Amino acid sequence: MEEQGGSEDKQPVDLSIHPSGIVPTIHNIVSTAFLGCKLDLKQIVLQARNAEYNPKRFAAVIMRITEPKTTALIFASGNMVCTGAKSEEQSKLAARKYARIIQKLGFAVKFQRFEIRNIVASCDVKFPIRLEGLAYSHGAFSSYEPEIFPGLIYRMKMEQKEPQELELPKKKKNVVLLIFVSGKIVITGAKVREDTYKAFENMYPVLTEFRKVQQQ
Repeated sequence: MEEQGGSEDKQPVDLSIHPSGIVPTIHNIVSTAFLGCKLDLKQIVLQARNAEYNPKRFAAVIMRITEPKTTALIFASGNMVCTGAKSEEQSKLAARKYARIIQKLGFAVKFQRFEIRNIVASCDVKFPIRLEGLAYSHGAFSSYEPEIFPGLIYRMKMEQKEPQELELPKKKKNVVLLIFVSGKIVITGAKVREDTYKAFENMYPVLTEFRKVQQQ
């Protein structure tokens, strides 16, 4: 075990999980749930605090809570999308809080089919990367058009785990890494944090291979 460089709380790093010594920081969890009934969005926005609804712009109520600090999109169908949580537990807690708010407004809410849809994380490898070389050598997985977007987009095929409560078979899906010349990395597309960590660790040796040598 060693301490992660540059982390705010200097938590020890488990090198069996993070051989690089770098732990990606989770910034946003996107989850969905079904509230089990049809919803009258006009009624919700008239009664609920911290809610807005403009059907000409978007066909959902936008609701916010501060603990955990999140935003929910609530649709007339009963479907809900929750964004902004920093952990899976926070995301589920927030989704349950939104369901409870709607329930208190008189709807026959049943909290169902909660699912983590996407985890967004980032880290910094602390060295510059030769994106042109990486794109050339890994062309089957890479997209790099610096005049359109400054980062290299790397689509990593992974046999992703599904959240345990879904009990679905494993599927091969893309975890996407946005790789910037500065060494900053954004990882998105996983449904469980282990896949986020695994994708970064799979990528780390490639990043070191294309480390840019600083000119003296």
